[in-house]
Amino acid sequence: MSRAAPHSSPRPVPAPLRHVLSRLPARPGAWVFTAALNAVLPAHLDADVRRALHGRRLRLSVLDAGIAFDFAWRGRGFAALHGAGAPELVIGATLHDFGLLAMRREDPDTLFFSRRLVMEGDTELGLLIKNTLDAIDGALLDPQRLAPGALVDLLRRRRGEPSAPRGAC
Repeated sequence: MSRAAPHSSPRPVPAPLRHVLSRLPARPGAWVFTAALNAVLPAHLDADVRRALHGRRLRLSVLDAGIAFDFAWRGRGFAALHGAGAPELVIGATLHDFGLLAMRREDPDTLFFSRRLVMEGDTELGLLIKNTLDAIDGALLDPQRLAPGALVDLLRRRRGEPSAPRGAC
């Protein structure tokens, strides 16, 4: 069931941008992706979920952008992965559909059953992630929390440094 009143039409990543994105090294993108995940998700993960995710190799594949990010839960947060090793679970969708999921405008079941969200690999792990995300009230993607200044403040707090005064980033 869609959570949005009007269904928004998909906007694929333009071919020239896909061409550029698909040729970029994966590691920097995975680092940015995990930083964003760590800004919004860990507070919503209970101890059982953290234990079940620990060390499990995951891949998020943005199908229309030609990019993928490998990552894993490492106890206190998600970490970008690189090198050999197949992911235990691949979650794939278009950039638009991932955005709809993050803003809670569409639920995973609707996208999955309409074949717009693909999960390949460990079924139990996929269900754990889906159910964990379903249990979160409200949108995960809050542009205010993901603005560059907010991310810098988050990183400073995690390192034990004081946050910068507003307007100083």
